[in-house]
Amino acid sequence: MTAETTSIDTLVVGAGQAGVAMSEHLSRHGVPHLVLERARIAERWRTGRWDSLVANGPAWHDRFPNLEFAQTAPDDFAPKEEIADYFVAYAEKFDAPIRTGVEVKKVVRNTGRPGFTVETSNGVIEAKRVVVATGPFQKPVIPPIAPQDASLTQIHSADYRNPQQLPAGGVLVVGAGSSGVQIADELQRAGRRVYLSVGAHDRPPRAYRGRDFCWWLGVLGEWDAEVMKPGREHVTIAVSGARGGQTVDFRRLAHQGITLVGLTKAFESGVARFNDDLAENIARGDQNYLSLLDAADMYAARNGLDLPAEPEARMIPPDPDCVTNPLLELNLAQAGVSSIIWATGYATDFSWLQVDAFDENGKPKHQRGVSKEPGVYFLGLPWLSRRGSAFIWGVWHDAKHVADHILTQRKYQAYYDSPHSHAREPRSEESTQAH
Repeated sequence: MTAETTSIDTLVVGAGQAGVAMSEHLSRHGVPHLVLERARIAERWRTGRWDSLVANGPAWHDRFPNLEFAQTAPDDFAPKEEIADYFVAYAEKFDAPIRTGVEVKKVVRNTGRPGFTVETSNGVIEAKRVVVATGPFQKPVIPPIAPQDASLTQIHSADYRNPQQLPAGGVLVVGAGSSGVQIADELQRAGRRVYLSVGAHDRPPRAYRGRDFCWWLGVLGEWDAEVMKPGREHVTIAVSGARGGQTVDFRRLAHQGITLVGLTKAFESGVARFNDDLAENIARGDQNYLSLLDAADMYAARNGLDLPAEPEARMIPPDPDCVTNPLLELNLAQAGVSSIIWATGYATDFSWLQVDAFDENGKPKHQRGVSKEPGVYFLGLPWLSRRGSAFIWGVWHDAKHVADHILTQRKYQAYYDSPHSHAREPRSEESTQAH
């Protein structure tokens, strides 16, 4: 790709799982396109995750339909490097037109002519359509309550790699979704004193009656749910494929040596303060867990499935002391805490996309990825079309829908450009009167 202006039908921004899936479907339709990636294919899997990360879903589930993992068995959990290699291999299968090391800096709609002008780090591109496949993990979020204390090492989970990178001492992990739980567990197993701040969460069983929870959510239709339940916008999911995959059990983590605390609300003069909501958060997580077991049992009975009963899965151990007598504040220095890891999620950054595709809060406004701005599409966002949209297999199906929409638009444009469309142009008033 040279520094001079290039023209293309469809430009895809980002070569992670969403960009690769989009390219496959566009290639199948014969749509001329280009995928730009500012780093490497699936870069965030390589350098935006901790060293020991594995997929949260089994390999038979968390993949595209047309390629299996080369080294990970179907029921196992692929490590992050193999996941990145998987997308590289997948792109090679159909010779995806991906250009790496090129950053998109600005996209604006053309005036008086169709399409968009795209400024990149390697020149200008004219594109009729733009697919935003940059995903949801763009800008790590550390909340404003973070203490201004130079004696503390504070990093986001996106920058955590392993226990050795942290200074000696205890660690406060804020956030108990999949990332926070796995990082806290790893740190405690490495000999660190760990405090884990637990907010609202869902806690599915890793497996039940011989089937992974991904299978259960599939047969129960949960992955295809199109609308998030009200009030669940800030509820994380605590699930892990680490060490072969185990159900996240906060009580077990406490008995293992991790001190659980409630939602972190403030820091004052070296003291962390927590909400008195730990027991309530744990109990609601239990309700979510048990409700899935109930739904699975009913499904198995209704369909006559020969799956082994698992009554022990319903055994909830007693609350540990840190739940019954929760810490509401913690003097970090006295507790020997030298580091805080913020497992507090991400925000999107679409500042480069200067088109009318957003609502008053700056969120993409779209229907199943088709933006309110004609010619702009979004892909890889949570709940793009359903609950499974942000997952590897889910984004592949969403990409098919977007590609089909692009193909339809191309057919309308082809008709306009054809001689037949001009043959039916309306006659002038004078010519009508003459006849």
